[in-house]
Amino acid sequence: MQPISRRAMLAGTAGALVAPAAARAEVQPKITIISQWSAGSDGAAMVALGKEFTRQGGIWEHNPVPGFTTEMMNKLRAQIIAGDPPAASQLKGPEIAAWSKVGAVVNLDPLVKDAGYEAVVPAELARVSKPTGHWIALPVQAYRINTLFVSKKAADKVGLTALPKTWDEFNAVAEKMKAAGITPVANGGIKWDDGMKWEIALCGISPDAYRKAVMELDDKALKGPEVLAAFRQFRKLSAWSDPGAAGQHYSSFIPRYMKGEMGLLLMGGWAQGVFKNAGFSFDDYLIGPAPQDDGKVAFDLNADEFIFWQKKQPEFVEGQKLLAKIVMSKDFGPMYSQITGSIPVRTDTDLAAPGFSDGQREAAHALGEAVKAKRVVASLAHNMAQTNQITAAMLDVLTEFAHDDRITPEKGQQRLADAVDGVR
Repeated sequence: MQPISRRAMLAGTAGALVAPAAARAEVQPKITIISQWSAGSDGAAMVALGKEFTRQGGIWEHNPVPGFTTEMMNKLRAQIIAGDPPAASQLKGPEIAAWSKVGAVVNLDPLVKDAGYEAVVPAELARVSKPTGHWIALPVQAYRINTLFVSKKAADKVGLTALPKTWDEFNAVAEKMKAAGITPVANGGIKWDDGMKWEIALCGISPDAYRKAVMELDDKALKGPEVLAAFRQFRKLSAWSDPGAAGQHYSSFIPRYMKGEMGLLLMGGWAQGVFKNAGFSFDDYLIGPAPQDDGKVAFDLNADEFIFWQKKQPEFVEGQKLLAKIVMSKDFGPMYSQITGSIPVRTDTDLAAPGFSDGQREAAHALGEAVKAKRVVASLAHNMAQTNQITAAMLDVLTEFAHDDRITPEKGQQRLADAVDGVR
């Protein structure tokens, strides 16, 4: 494993800084990690990883930074500037490339090659993990953002036995639930949740328009009919939500959702882990893909990774090797994803084990099919599609629209295009 200095990274070459063999043999592997994962199923998964790291002879130190990605990035930047970065940190999407220019990262190519890892990881994740041609980060888990959860009790109240397949069908179910005294949408009202609802709507209307508008920031697409249609669907979702949803995390509505007082939740697969951690079972809800108007598979991807930062101390060099070995192993996915509700990133993982849900199995299959069909898009709300600065500007517009019904879909679309122009 070779550290890459900032200069070497920018030049596309790998510098070498490896502890002497004698030193490596004498030190105990140690890892320091910062992430957002402090509680719930995410926190439990990190505890499980820490136990495995310790079991294999290492010293584990996890320093979580609760909150949105920005809070964690602020701590990461401060540590890098101070010359004391963590040995690894959570990062994702374009931020991996951006941050590799901020601090010196580690070339993981030899470890990836020895593990035969690249052959069993979706190409979309491999490209993100090696932005300059070298592996500098490792995927931890993947999620489908465009997933629909339906409260079983709410479904029973309105006679729903199958998930709606299109937005028209979804809207009809929502109106039926509203008429039955059920709050149709169980989402919360914080920025990433609001942005996620809009992107799920757009992905379900046209993945091609999503790619151009969100991932390529194409001005014509941003001002096009599909984006306007997404704003109109987004307005419906907001109107069907709890009037007090603004500022609320969706988990605060789980008790009402499970009682059948709320019906439809558009959320990434991590909701399964949250439900499980709260004591609910797979029988308490229906799960499947969110509406897709053209009837074809599409996958709105969110994936968490660990990026590795250069540390000169031999104990950290050995700790990075041990962490990489664990994360790339076949046993890691089942251990981690069964806790969080995610999809293991290794495509050769056997999901037949009872700890996996049918929802995870279906989502994993959908990912494979979407990769083949070139219908995988990257999540905006979860920092996969754009850098943090652009994402923040777009989410500001979307969350304001969600909580101010005086803003028309047409005006919301124009404000989104203007916000993108302001930060390009």
